[in-house]
Amino acid sequence: MMVVALLMSVTAMAQDWKVLVVKTTPEVQNVEAQTKVKNQLRLTTGVKKVEADFVSKQVMVTYDPKKTDQKKIVAALKKNGYETTVVSDGNAPKKASVQTPVDGTSGASKQKK
Repeated sequence: MMVVALLMSVTAMAQDWKVLVVKTTPEVQNVEAQTKVKNQLRLTTGVKKVEADFVSKQVMVTYDPKKTDQKKIVAALKKNGYETTVVSDGNAPKKASVQTPVDGTSGASKQKK
């Protein structure tokens, strides 16, 4: 039974998140606007994370495609006064694991200082 419980928890953790990237009109160009957008999208079921990039003037929304979709996220933004242009809607990037090389003789790491 423990093995089954372990497998179920691993499956739940290996969820496939998607990232919707949009440009908004008006642009999200300051912290106040970013907070407004984040607060609205947090109310949307399935939204995990919202980030605004002031330089590229894009909003990135990480979401669970089993609980919400692009149309619901765009509708939430529209409700908040933002028209959107979808830049991309795809899988969330996998986090790369960074390994530090280790000196085989002393066991010390070879990090640059």
